Amino acid sequence: MGMDEMFGWTKKNAPRYMPETSGASDGVALNTAGLLSGCYVATATGWRPVEAIAVGDMIMTFDCGLCPVREVRRETFCVAGMITPSVYDSVFVPARALGNSKDIELLPDQGVLIESDAACDAHGDPFAVVLARSLVGYRGISRTPARRQIEVITLVFDKAQVIYANGGALIYCPPAEICLSDFGKQRDLYDVIPVDEAEFLVECMMVEDRARVAA
Repeated sequence: MGMDEMFGWTKKNAPRYMPETSGASDGVALNTAGLLSGCYVATATGWRPVEAIAVGDMIMTFDCGLCPVREVRRETFCVAGMITPSVYDSVFVPARALGNSKDIELLPDQGVLIESDAACDAHGDPFAVVLARSLVGYRGISRTPARRQIEVITLVFDKAQVIYANGGALIYCPPAEICLSDFGKQRDLYDVIPVDEAEFLVECMMVEDRARVAA
């Protein structure tokens, strides 16, 4: 049985954009990108919780098939009893909103690869990476208060990759740092859509949805 059948998706070609990480605001210094514990990712042996992933594990990627994890970064924040700025509120993505078969909670600056006719019109490519917070309002996606204890896991690959989470959501993962001696020899294939452009793109996607329903 092939990987596509194993996970129940159809492979598509082509990402082009890379998300940025926002700086922390005043108050609790929390990470605003990375996967929250409890999220499941597609691996060579099936869906596994991201907190169980180790260096060397083979992860299914959008463009390159199975790729080994080069580094796993873990951060834990306990904010119980503290007033957490709303900038840290998570983004709740209900099942099927982004191709995910299960609900998923994302940090606000986590990059997500989306597909849209509007993206193709604007950038010549139907695929675009946007920050999760830019998707609020689309297909029931909303902000939800930050967890009282936050465990953030960032999977790092030799180059930027997009992986599958919770049944099909496409999640951006950063590349390993490039040494100065390698500067200019390789370019990250992913670039972020600026937040203002991303929000307009999401508005266009909502119009597309309404047009499909009307049809």
